[in-house]
Amino acid sequence: MKVLLKEDVENLGLAGEVYDVANGYGRNYLVPKGFAVKASPGVMNQAELWRKKAEARRAEIHAEFEALAEKIVAVTLNYTARASETGKLFGSVTTAQIADDLNEELGTEIDRRKVGVEPLRQLGEHKVVVRLSAEIQPELTVIIESEEVPVTVVEEVVEEVDEFEDEYEDDYDYDYEDYDG
Repeated sequence: MKVLLKEDVENLGLAGEVYDVANGYGRNYLVPKGFAVKASPGVMNQAELWRKKAEARRAEIHAEFEALAEKIVAVTLNYTARASETGKLFGSVTTAQIADDLNEELGTEIDRRKVGVEPLRQLGEHKVVVRLSAEIQPELTVIIESEEVPVTVVEEVVEEVDEFEDEYEDDYDYDYEDYDG
């Protein structure tokens, strides 16, 4: 089925262009959603008009994404998490957490699936990609620091155990060689 796209469709093409798509995809998705119309000679006359409108809209969106990319690059998100001595986190900082905090910081609505690739599981500074479009992919900085776990003093406990053993040493003097049980 040949269709003329009215809007840009990700992974297919740009508005105003004609594409040959599977019948079901065109009939059940593109046409009902208003993304395309069935290509016919009468519709082909409108193609140039749609192409110009789409180019203007793409330029406007590109300018918005460029401005947003500058804001994203300036953002640094800080997290604290429990980690092992090697710096590996007990758990992770997920891309959903990063997206939520980024949206809160900038007052935007960036889709969680467009932020990062995988959860962060290591202490340190990380660069996380935000895929705004195919051409514009700014990186924000995420810093993960160790959550300080209170250190218990083991020496005091050892001293108390030693004192206990010295005090009751004679009471518990067993000879295990004589035990038959």
